[in-house]
Amino acid sequence: MKRLMVVLCCLFAFSVFAAGTGSVEGFVKDAESGAPISGAKIKVKGWFLWGDSDSTGYFKIDKLNPRIHEIYISIMGYNPKSESVRIFADSVVHCDVLLKKMVVLEETEAISITAQRDVVKMDCCTAGPAPYKGVPIGNLPISSQAYSPFNTEEYARIYESGFFDALKNPQSTFAADVDAASYSNVRRFIMDNEMPMKDAVRVEEMINYFQYDYAEPLEGQPLSINCEYASCPWQKEHALVHIGLKGKSVARKDQKASNLVFLLDVSGSMDELNKLPLLVKSFGLLVAQLTEKDRVAIVTYAGRAGLVLPSTKGSDKQHIMEALERLQAGGSTAGGAGIQLAYQVAKENYIRDGNNRVILATDGDFNVGISATSDLVRFVEEKRKDGIFLTVLGFGMGNYKDDRLQQLADRGNGNHAYIDDILEAKKVLVSEISATLYTIAKDVKIQVEFNPAKVKSYRLVGYENRRLENKDFEDDTKDAGEIGSGHTVTALYEIIPAEAEDAPTTTELKYQTTTIKDEAKQSDEVLTVRIRYKDPDKEKSKAFSHVLTGAPLEPEETSDNFRFSAAVAEFGMILRGSEFKGEASLAAVTRLAKNALGEDPFGYRHEFLKLVERTELLD
Repeated sequence: MKRLMVVLCCLFAFSVFAAGTGSVEGFVKDAESGAPISGAKIKVKGWFLWGDSDSTGYFKIDKLNPRIHEIYISIMGYNPKSESVRIFADSVVHCDVLLKKMVVLEETEAISITAQRDVVKMDCCTAGPAPYKGVPIGNLPISSQAYSPFNTEEYARIYESGFFDALKNPQSTFAADVDAASYSNVRRFIMDNEMPMKDAVRVEEMINYFQYDYAEPLEGQPLSINCEYASCPWQKEHALVHIGLKGKSVARKDQKASNLVFLLDVSGSMDELNKLPLLVKSFGLLVAQLTEKDRVAIVTYAGRAGLVLPSTKGSDKQHIMEALERLQAGGSTAGGAGIQLAYQVAKENYIRDGNNRVILATDGDFNVGISATSDLVRFVEEKRKDGIFLTVLGFGMGNYKDDRLQQLADRGNGNHAYIDDILEAKKVLVSEISATLYTIAKDVKIQVEFNPAKVKSYRLVGYENRRLENKDFEDDTKDAGEIGSGHTVTALYEIIPAEAEDAPTTTELKYQTTTIKDEAKQSDEVLTVRIRYKDPDKEKSKAFSHVLTGAPLEPEETSDNFRFSAAVAEFGMILRGSEFKGEASLAAVTRLAKNALGEDPFGYRHEFLKLVERTELLD
């Protein structure tokens, strides 16, 4: 009976989708000889349709609904491929597939084999609507987890922090974090008409995706502290404290020389349009920014790691680009060996008083050699002692290992971004290149002490993975966050005022009594923000502080910085389904953000509004 029901369901499904559907056909051929390949498996991603190529290499798959589909083609002895094809109703799209034979390299060989800039090789024509000629890199919609039966994306479980009693726990300590990978990754889901997984949403990274108009640091200090205090948009009885840091801006021409090692994943999992081809194009944008004083080496890894380009002057752009454009994906993923070699090359070409950095670009899928996240983290923790920083750029979907890349960036004195299209690459590697690559303060820690006479309890919004013990604040051996030139870091605290009606009652301790000083009761101080940081080339930390005083502002009195960061935080809590979201709504997010767009020179804030609108339609 069960089998009969399954058959009937399948027949019903086919009948539903048959109306107004289209087809894809083509030939699978050897990329070098052009000979037909028979027996290749053709699977439609996220669909119950598949087929095999016949003796002439021909295949055809019918009953596909009109949209962009990803088709996987694989056969033993060849590198698998992923093709993206737009299907039109009542039409047949022709798509020829060229497969390249797998090449097994010896351990001593450098991985520098020819690559196609266009992974999707199509000759597309249709019998119906206008021919589909392919989608440029960066504009192709990326399929999300919901459509992928092979999805192995990984995200670390996030346990949201609740409220802390300000009398018993007056201090909150965390590492400054300028990572913004979560926002562009969340955008990738939403733009593909899917809600993101809850643990893909890190609220602090969404907030810090955007730059804020903070005051420059005082003379002699690398950071400024900016505070604001007003009512909380999603919980009217509560208040919201906005804390913003800004790194000292250093003009590009005044920055020190860079010793960069591009560590590029060219394994088989990178053989998709939004991975290696986008990676090459993205790094091309970075190469264009380099100068005569900079140096670049390229290390790649697949089944083995290899040096593709020895350290080369940044002015030799043609030579560097030729090395990038020769890359091709294929094989397993010896990411650990690649990281070891990259750090070795960086150390061999170390520039004293310069910017020494490894830039890792990958989907995070390491499966050969050192592959356990804990071992990789230990390795980069050890290597940061050599004064070499780490930037981690994530690419692609389906097997993206977000949790691993985040840990590597956090422990390797670095930052983490997710490149979902070429515009994001421009933001990270052109518009914000100084903030991305040039560190002005490392191991930056933030400690906030609340006045319990003013604050009953508090909650840090986000930063769950960056919390520190209060005793770690003055411990210079404890790793923290890095801030780049001109970069901003923003943190929000939701607080329950001491006089609030819903303020929770404090349970008395059995063996001790905690009291509030008379001076605190008489003071108008709400909290004190303390910052501890190290100069990039030093191991001894320095500290300074800022005091927030006064009563909370009315909403209309707040700055664009306050309102926009609050809107993004509210949006993040909605996507996470946070138990602390209170009266948050997408409509409220839109109203708040619309009144805080500011100058927005690159249009990122306007794009945020579109993202909220799209989410509202999906929701």
